[in-house]
This record gives sequence, C-alpha cells and structure tokens, in this order.
Amino acid sequence: MSRPAPLASEISILQSQSLTTVVQRELEMRIMSGGLAPGAKLNEIEVAGQLNVSRGPVREAFRALEQAGLLRTEKNRGVFVRAISVQEADEIYELRAVLDEFVGRTLAARITSEGLRELRALVEALGAASAARDLDEYTRLNLAFHDRMVELTGNGKLVETYRRLVKELTLFRREALSGSTGALPDSTREHREIVSAIAARDAELAGRLMREHVERGRARMHAAVDPA
Repeated sequence: MSRPAPLASEISILQSQSLTTVVQRELEMRIMSGGLAPGAKLNEIEVAGQLNVSRGPVREAFRALEQAGLLRTEKNRGVFVRAISVQEADEIYELRAVLDEFVGRTLAARITSEGLRELRALVEALGAASAARDLDEYTRLNLAFHDRMVELTGNGKLVETYRRLVKELTLFRREALSGSTGALPDSTREHREIVSAIAARDAELAGRLMREHVERGRARMHAAVDPA
C-alpha cells in the first residue's frame, strides 16, 4: 500500500524546518569563524534578506542558537551574538579539564588501531600548520583533533556537552583562544605526547596529559587577555 501524499500543510512545515536548519548552520558558521563578532546585533529582516528566506526560519534559527548558547535576546533591544567573560571562559576551561581527562583515560582503554591512525594523522597536520605559522589552519585542526577524540569515546551525551562548551568558548576573543603563533610548537608537542600515551594504553598518563593540556590552554588565554 502506497503512502498517502503529504498535505500542503505538512510540506510547508518540512520546508520551514529545512530552511531553519540551513539558516541556523549558516549563522553558526559565521559566528564560529568570527564573521559575526561577539556583541554583534542581528536584525531578523536583514538576515532574511541576505539569505533570501522569509523571517519565520530566521526567527526559529535565532531561538535554536540562543538555546545553544551562541545568541542572547535582550528585551526591547534585539538579538546579539553572546560575549563570553573571562570568568565564564575560566568556568568552561575547568569543566573541559575534567571532561578531557575522562576522554584521555577512556581512549587509552578502548581506542582502535584505526582511531589511532586518525589521531596521528591530525597531529601531523597540526605540526605542518605550526611549521607554516598558519594560525587559521592550526585552530581548525585543533578543534577537529579534540572533537574527534571525544567522538572516539562513543559517548553521545559527552559529544553533545563537549561541543556546546567548545562553541561557547569560541565566542571568546580569538587571540585568547589561540594564543600567538609562538605557542603553536608547544601545543603540537602536547598533542603528540597525548597520542603517545593513548597508544601505550597508559590511562593515567593520558588522562593527566589531557588535563594539563587544557590547563595550559587556560593559562595561555589569561596571558593573551592580560599580559601583565
């Protein structure tokens, strides 16, 4: 028995949901890349015009991004890209340190040969970006490296929580997150040591190195924000 053709109202809902997803992804990409800076005001009509969609999907995308922690709505003022304070960035780093230690321990116990090959390839790419002093590429690869590590744990809730924290932290000043290009060799070395510990199945060492890596990132953030 064939499935009944969808009603016009159902088609309209599906189209709206699809457009909302497209708008949401586009705005998220602009926020994460720095195209929309923290504190920037978003105008529903302007965004709809830029993306050639109606205002409905834009409004829904705004709501979804607010729930994801990337936007904030101020009564009688409008919608803004969230700005993260140093204190909030500190809190995120503290939580990430705990989660990353768990990731290191978990991967040391269960990572596959294929997973190790993936991480080693990413570390080599990080080394090449560091040698070229390509901060944009290094930042992209660094995010990909840590995201893949979390994926390899096989814990879906951890992936969801971790990605939200990373997105929120990306709202912080780019310089604070990435540090100067002079910090890239140290960061690359830390990544190599982490993968080596995981490959050696040393859960305690892998967990400790992961925590220390996050703590050094936090220290670099503070140094970038307040060199004194």
